[in-house]
Amino acid sequence: MARLKHGSCALCDRITALTFHHLIPRKMHRRPRFRRDYSREQLNAGIDICRRCHSGLHKLHDEMTLAKRLNTLEALQQDDAVQRHVSWVSRQKS
Repeated sequence: MARLKHGSCALCDRITALTFHHLIPRKMHRRPRFRRDYSREQLNAGIDICRRCHSGLHKLHDEMTLAKRLNTLEALQQDDAVQRHVSWVSRQKS
C-alpha cells in the first residue's frame, strides 16, 4: 500500500519521492490493545517521508517502540537516534 508522491519529507525536509509511514505500524493494528485504545482513524494516521528516513525509522526502532512511544511526528522529531539519522539523511542527495 505504498502511496508514492513527490514533495518535502516531514522529517528531513528534502524534496524527493515520499512514502507513507503509519505512525502506529500496521503490524500492531490487529493487536487487542491497539484495537481497543485507538480509533480506525488514529491507527491509519501517518506522515509522508522519504525512503531513507522511512527505512531508518524501522532499522532504529522495533514496531512496538514505534507504536507505543514514537507514534507522533513530534515524538519522532525529539528522539535522539532519529535526530541523528535525519541529520545524516538531510545531507544526502535526493
